[in-house]
Amino acid sequence: MKNSFGQSLTVTLFGESHGEYIGAVLDGIAPGIKIDDEYIKERLSFRRPSGRISTARVEADEYKIVSGVYEGRTTGTPLCLIIPNTNKKSGDYSALRYTPRPSHADYTAEVKYHGFQDPRGGGHFSGRVTCALVAVGAIVASALKAQGIEIGTRVASLHGVRDREFECLKEDIELLNKKSFATLTYKAEEAMRREAECAAARGDSVGGVLETAVIGVPAGFGEPWFDTLEGVLSHILFSVPAIKGVEFGKGFEIADMLGSEANDPFIIRDGEILTETNNSGGINGGISNGMPIIFRCAVKPTPSIFCEQKTVDLNSRESASLKLEGRHDPAIVHRARAVVDAVTALALADMLCQRFGTDYLANCK
Repeated sequence: MKNSFGQSLTVTLFGESHGEYIGAVLDGIAPGIKIDDEYIKERLSFRRPSGRISTARVEADEYKIVSGVYEGRTTGTPLCLIIPNTNKKSGDYSALRYTPRPSHADYTAEVKYHGFQDPRGGGHFSGRVTCALVAVGAIVASALKAQGIEIGTRVASLHGVRDREFECLKEDIELLNKKSFATLTYKAEEAMRREAECAAARGDSVGGVLETAVIGVPAGFGEPWFDTLEGVLSHILFSVPAIKGVEFGKGFEIADMLGSEANDPFIIRDGEILTETNNSGGINGGISNGMPIIFRCAVKPTPSIFCEQKTVDLNSRESASLKLEGRHDPAIVHRARAVVDAVTALALADMLCQRFGTDYLANCK
């Protein structure tokens, strides 16, 4: 079972939704990085459920770092972070043991692990496990910020309700990183919340699109062919539950352009080589070109809904129907934003460490 990502900087995930703990191990992290407790807590709060458009399962997310940190800074040895699961209602899932939920990993996990998997709350496949990713991602993101690299993700759309486009990236990223619901306008946030609440009232759910901008990325990192910057980012982004599509720059829209429209002309500005447009999303030939990295992720509607659905009985091998009970999100796109920021930081840091060495994150000499 592959639960690790990275080459120079490796993250390994462990735990289940209703187990005692979830957690992550960072290996290859540079020594001397300051652990910003308040920043980690803030990032965790952005992932945490809140209000009528989220699940009623709310955890304190009281993380504990049990190795790899001394006197508030990383030691350079493996950093292990654990988070207890305290608000569990495993009985909500007892009736689902042999009736897999549509579009969940229930059936595929049953086949892969021959029925020995922990099925409660989705087990190891649950979005609950992303909490650990957000925590360790915050440690890495703060180190990247100290190197001038900043990441911001907005809810570009939710079930057709759209936010405004990115304009001044630095200001927009600063705004997004202060908001629990990451839109650039409050008008869009209010409309999106209403849309999710309407779906919840019908026992249904909605999806959306996240758009991420990364600024301060130096040109020249990434690899051709099999470890392209887009490829590595896509790898970790598709590891986030519910993400079903990733595109960079103009993405699929570029297929309808002429070459003269799609190309990004080079220019000199204040002595720097830049491009006049950024249709490529900051990446050429799998390598960063110094422009902001821009990508979008399609987040599917939460598959746990309260409408009656078709399924099968795994024991009798007959058709069955299913109507869920318990606590579920009518929308997760606004919560997934914190996870996307975290995994983006982890992937970029790994590739930067491959290029410049593992001490890059702490700027060690």
